Amino acid sequence: MTIDAFGGFTSRAARFLTIALVTAVLAGCSLFGPPKIKEEPIIPAQTLYQKALDDIDRQYFQSAIKSLETLDRQHPRDALSEQSKVMQVFANYRANKLDEAILAADRYLALYPNGKDAPYVMYLKGNAYFAQIKDITRDQQISTDAIDTYRLLISTYPKSDYAKDAQEKLLVAYDQLAGKEMSVGRYYLGNGQYTAAINRFRVVVETWQTSTHIEEALYRLTEAYLLLGLTNEAMTAAEVLGHNYPSSTWYKEAFALLGKQGLAPTANSGSWMSGLRK
Repeated sequence: MTIDAFGGFTSRAARFLTIALVTAVLAGCSLFGPPKIKEEPIIPAQTLYQKALDDIDRQYFQSAIKSLETLDRQHPRDALSEQSKVMQVFANYRANKLDEAILAADRYLALYPNGKDAPYVMYLKGNAYFAQIKDITRDQQISTDAIDTYRLLISTYPKSDYAKDAQEKLLVAYDQLAGKEMSVGRYYLGNGQYTAAINRFRVVVETWQTSTHIEEALYRLTEAYLLLGLTNEAMTAAEVLGHNYPSSTWYKEAFALLGKQGLAPTANSGSWMSGLRK
């Protein structure tokens, strides 16, 4: 086999040429410096804020949020900065970006805990949690967060325009948590875990007395106590149910359940339920 006499030289020349080109490129970069980053044009705060309001009117919420964030970034000390943060909460909430609305509310409340719009921001935060409440078979942390936020709003700003609506939404959130307890209690009851079931139903009647589940909870207590042979407690649960909700179908069922064992609803002053009579 023969080798081109110039083969080795040609190969070496190519390598040197490549190295020279790379060196030249690097040298060029060092001569002219790194590529310049395009500077963001500074837009007046009032212009950005008005654009955001116009976009909100047209329900272009994402565009509005972008303008408001730009306002905060370019004009952090402007008088419009506080109102911009309020509108970010609103725009995110209306865009159904609920987690972002909660974060925006937290930012506002951290910076302006006594701000004139604090009740409104707190209300929107509660609504953002409320809108995420899932069915009773799911984890209920969101319900708890909504309750905590609404309670804080009502206790801090009882005369605000938002306290009444927060109170009404509280009842729904309470019902959600009570429903979760009932679901678990029924499961325990069906599996013969009567004490565990009683503990769940007891939470409902002691904690969530305004919920729509209270009547069934008292009936289930009657049922579970009977299954454990605790007749006095069973009769007391039925008596409380009949006293508070005399026309309830659950009371009729509790009355019939006791009757099968020759028992009747009877108040027991020593029971933990004696204080539940309205």
